[in-house]
Parts: sequence; structure tokens; C-alpha cells
Amino acid sequence: MKSPRFLVFPFLVAALFSLSWATSAQIYESLLHCLSLHSQDSSSISKVIYTQNNSSYSSVLEFSMHNLRFSTPTTPKPWVIVTPFHASHIQATIYCSRKHGLQIRIRSGGHDFEGLSYISEVSFAIIDLINFRSVDIDVENKVAWVQSGAILGELYYRIAEKSNTLAFPGSICHTVGIGGYLSGGGYGLLFRKYGLAADNIIDAQFIDVNGRILDRKAMGEDLFWAIRGGGGGSFGITIAWKVKLVAVPSTVTGFIISKTLEQNAIKLLHRWQYIANKFPKGTYSFVALRSVNSSQDGKRTVLASFSLYFLGGVDELVPLIQEKFPELGLVKEDCTEMSWIESILYFGIIQNKSLDILLDRTFQSPLFSPAFKSKSDYVKEPIPEIALEGLWDVTFENYETFLGLVFSKDAE
Repeated sequence: MKSPRFLVFPFLVAALFSLSWATSAQIYESLLHCLSLHSQDSSSISKVIYTQNNSSYSSVLEFSMHNLRFSTPTTPKPWVIVTPFHASHIQATIYCSRKHGLQIRIRSGGHDFEGLSYISEVSFAIIDLINFRSVDIDVENKVAWVQSGAILGELYYRIAEKSNTLAFPGSICHTVGIGGYLSGGGYGLLFRKYGLAADNIIDAQFIDVNGRILDRKAMGEDLFWAIRGGGGGSFGITIAWKVKLVAVPSTVTGFIISKTLEQNAIKLLHRWQYIANKFPKGTYSFVALRSVNSSQDGKRTVLASFSLYFLGGVDELVPLIQEKFPELGLVKEDCTEMSWIESILYFGIIQNKSLDILLDRTFQSPLFSPAFKSKSDYVKEPIPEIALEGLWDVTFENYETFLGLVFSKDAE
């Protein structure tokens, strides 16, 4: 006869599981009660709360995930997702999350490279600002109010509806959320002329840890400085931003010229580093490296794509490049004239799409694979040829590797 002591373990496991389930259910119930109790609009907050017991929980969680590296069964999941319609929903979530020991993750577009807006190693809640996405353009005063849940494409689209000579200095990746982009700094094609996106913020609506709604005057200049580049959620939740719109010509010009390893790309890239910062501030240049099949023999080679954005026409740009960088061999036929809004599509490699694509927050950018790892770094001196050859080797070794080198040094 088997000893009965061995039969204790199944009952012990079952008891622990039941206790854990009961504890979780109690926490959920307490959390939901707290949210309803502390929201000024308690009847509506129940419609924007999603727990793991909701059938739509997974679809809401995954809707704004732009890096599928974090969409796995083992990825930590939030206890609750709140998609607020009103500031009171956010205030209640801040209070109740703190009361129940939950960290808060704030998601605007879900585009952060490391998934920081929807994962955590400790128990957490997500405040998803997808319903905070209004955009109000004031052409006369050259400003806009934009809520954090909007994506850059929505801001660009609304600007272009009213003006072809106003713009906002943001990224070419239109699905990036306003909240994360502005709170992280944000650089883009207009960086060298107008600075970071955060440099063009002139006011904000901010909810602090105590649930107070503050504008720039009420929060003070120190906190206002911190939320413009200090990271989303580090100090509170910014629900809306007032930004400056900047002047652009009705016609801008761009080109993308690709050279292979066999076409002397290393020497061209090395030379590019020494002249890119000498261009006028109305330019933005970058070089992207990737592994491709050679058109000649079908073997793998490395392609370097030299791209440049210019605030002006082709007749002004071509002589400039031919003087500063004749080795590139630029001719007028390599260039494309367009409007500022069209340049977002051009450099986003979606130039065959209509402008309506800018309103699609679920669009998967061709600049990134569905699951990717990205890292940025900065150098103060030009990269020597031998180091560039090393980058070539790394690109050759891994078919999926995409290396981007961005030159954005101020003009001298």
C-alpha cells in the first residue's frame, strides 16, 4: 500500500491554486470598485476597463503593439487596461493603482522599441490613451493642441488639411504616438533647422501623482522642462500638448541613391561623414545599410542608401551636392520635388500610398520588421574606414540585419 503522505501534494497544489485564484479575484473586484468609486463619471468607467476575464482583453492589449517581440505567452501582462475617455478616468486609475500596489504604464501609440508602455516585471496597469487623440490646428497663430493618444500621422494630416507651408518637426514613422514621442525628445527630418520635437512644445496639460491637472504655469518651469524629454510616465501623465508649427516652403526635395560594396560604398560613406554637417540647416541626411542580392550575379552584397531631405527646390539642391559631394554623382533625375506632407510618405517608403495612410495607426511600417531589436548610439568623431568595413561584415553575416547611420550634426 502506498503511503498516504504522497497524496497530500495534489491537494496542496489545488489548495494553493484556489487560494491564488481567490486572492486575484478579490484584488480585481477591489480594484474595479475603487475605479468606479473615484471616477467622476462612474457609469462610463466600467466601459473602458478590461481585465483578463474580458473577452476583448487580448485584442485591446495587442492592438497598439508595434513590436511583436513582446507579444508572446511569457510576456508579462497587465492586471487591468484602462482606455479613458475623460481625465477623471485617469485620475481614478492613478489613485487606485497606487492603492493596490500596481505600477502604471502609459501607452499612446505603442511604438516604443522595448515595449516599455505595455510590459513590466512587477504587477502593473496600463492606461491606454487611444481615446485621447483630438488635434486642433490654429493656422493664424501657428500652433496646435494635440492629445497624447494621437499618432504623428494624425497631426501631420490635420496640418496639411489647412496649410502647405506649415509643418511639425517630427519623425517619418507616422504611427508613433504623440505622448511617447514628445516626452522622449523626438528627432526627425526638420531637426537641424528646428531642433527636437520637444523644443517646440509651449504648453501642456499634465496629471500629477496626486491627480491634479496642471498646465505650464501651474506645474512650474522645472517640471515643464522635465516632461519634454524626460520620458513618458516618469513624472506623471501628459494628456495634451500645445506645440509650435514651423514654416516650410511649398516645395521640398529629396533623393535616395543606393551604392553597393562593389560601387565603392565604403569610401563614399566615409567621405559623407565629413561633408554632411557642412550642408545648410535646411537639410537632413542619413545613410542606411542592408544586405541584398546583387543584381549582377545574384550573390549577397551590402547596399548603402544615401538619403537627403532639403527645404527647397531641385535647382538649388543639385548644384549644392555636386559642389560638396561630387563623388556621389547626383543628377537632377535622382531627385524628387514634393510637398512637406508628401515627404513624410517618401522617406517613410510609402510614397505609393494616399495621404489617408497617415491616419492608420495599425499600419506596419516597412522601416521595421514586425519583431525587431533596435539600439541607438552617438559618435563625436567620424567612423574610420576600417570600422565601416566591420559594419559591412556584420551586415553580411546576418541576412536580417539592418543598420542605419543617421547624420544630424549642426551645420558649421
